[in-house]
Amino acid sequence: MTKEEEYYHKIASAISGAEKSQMFGKPCYKINKKAFCCFFENEMVFKLKFNSELYQEALSLDGTKLFDPSGKGRAMKEWVQVSFEYVEFWEKFADSAVEYLKS
Repeated sequence: MTKEEEYYHKIASAISGAEKSQMFGKPCYKINKKAFCCFFENEMVFKLKFNSELYQEALSLDGTKLFDPSGKGRAMKEWVQVSFEYVEFWEKFADSAVEYLKS
């Protein structure tokens, strides 16, 4: 297991009620059967409210991009992929993703 994957599991599993699952064949965590984060290309991906302040903050980070699991230019507009370079933000984004699902 990579250090990136260790951080992903540490952050996501610490969220109350989070359950390990799969999404598009990738590891993810869900709350009430809805995915809030996943792990792809050694980066953490978060479901953030489209155009919210935190969504914009995430996308402003260098190298951050919208999640495109197919690699065919069909990015998912609410899913933001954040590199390990910004691991210090992962917990905040994960918490926000859970709050978004609960709203």
